[in-house]
Amino acid sequence: MYIYKTEIPNFSLRETQKEDSKIIFDFIYKLAIYEKMEQDVIANPQLIEKSLFELKQAEVLLALENDIPIGIVLFHENFSTFMGHANMYIEDIYIDQPYRHKGYGTQIFSVIKTIAKKRNYGRIDWVCLNWNTPSIKFYEKIGATPLDQWLHFRLNL
Repeated sequence: MYIYKTEIPNFSLRETQKEDSKIIFDFIYKLAIYEKMEQDVIANPQLIEKSLFELKQAEVLLALENDIPIGIVLFHENFSTFMGHANMYIEDIYIDQPYRHKGYGTQIFSVIKTIAKKRNYGRIDWVCLNWNTPSIKFYEKIGATPLDQWLHFRLNL
């Protein structure tokens, strides 16, 4: 289990393991509540464990303040045909409310960028709800560009 140190002494990120499945699910559910989408959550800790640690469909880093879990970032590979190689897609990033505005989001993106560069990814993509002004402002502050020309579609199976 690897721990990523950051520029903030009491803040780190660590790779997760099977035993973290319940914690990961709890943060996913908190994110769903924040996004007013908790009725859409069908995942559970067992499904998270299977998907992340058996099928290896995504990766999660646990955000820690003084070794206490305060959030997650969940990501996986996607592929750009135009670029001709894989990139990183952040599915979820969440920090508990009392720990926001401490610079942790910037540190999470710094670690994510390091991982992406190490894996030779050319970019990092994610989506943000259009009403989530605090997150939009943060993403713009770190240099992210909104892709207004794209519509996000979903086909449920």
